[in-house]
Amino acid sequence: MTEPIAAHGMLRALVVDDEALARTRMRTLLSDCKAPAVQVAGEAAHAVQAMEQLQHQPFDVVLLDIHMPGADGLSLARMLQTLPTVPALIFVTAHAEHALQAFELEATDYLTKPVRLERLQAALQKVERRLAAQGVALAGAAQEDVLIIQERTRTERVPLRQVVYFKAELKYVTVRTAARSYILDGSLNELEAKYPQQFLRIHRNALIARSAVRALEKHDEAEEGEGWAVRLHGVDEWLAVSRRQLSTVRSLIKA
Repeated sequence: MTEPIAAHGMLRALVVDDEALARTRMRTLLSDCKAPAVQVAGEAAHAVQAMEQLQHQPFDVVLLDIHMPGADGLSLARMLQTLPTVPALIFVTAHAEHALQAFELEATDYLTKPVRLERLQAALQKVERRLAAQGVALAGAAQEDVLIIQERTRTERVPLRQVVYFKAELKYVTVRTAARSYILDGSLNELEAKYPQQFLRIHRNALIARSAVRALEKHDEAEEGEGWAVRLHGVDEWLAVSRRQLSTVRSLIKA
């Protein structure tokens, strides 16, 4: 099972830099950090590789270079906003001129190369304080809830925190994450009863992640006529909201 965020008092870090030597140096620096301690749980040489990892396992912090081939670090930072749980972001770059843009993207810190251990540790302490402010336990955390997805040729664990919505489809339930869809045996009633804090019933056929709600908008559907639909972070499709649940969804957006 993937370890929960900040489990056992260690920050899980993803290092993103197109230069292998830069990643090695950052890994060495992170291993020297003691307060907080850091586990380098992944490395990526470009944005696509980074998003692939971010969609399949949780990270507390991403240490991100700006100038990379393809989508640059600023573009990747914008992509992070589509994740159900957004990790803290520390830019690590040889160029100081992007600092304003970085903080507009809600970066926790902006480090210029060559990075000093003391400066890196100070940035990570900011991340630690941010997690504490959000109520994320830094030690003794409970194991993360996962769904066990049985497919024809494989069995996969899907962290519950990655699920954007559940939707009833005939005799099965579609499980939707930002990365892909899965098929789950079970019922929406069971899922609603098991995870009432994380998911909200918006229609007889759908549960949505409370943390994924992006917008509520008028929608005109051919079969059901005019109604309301919700938009969620990480996916393009809309989901219909029943009249009974409309006020609850409005309250969730305003919260």
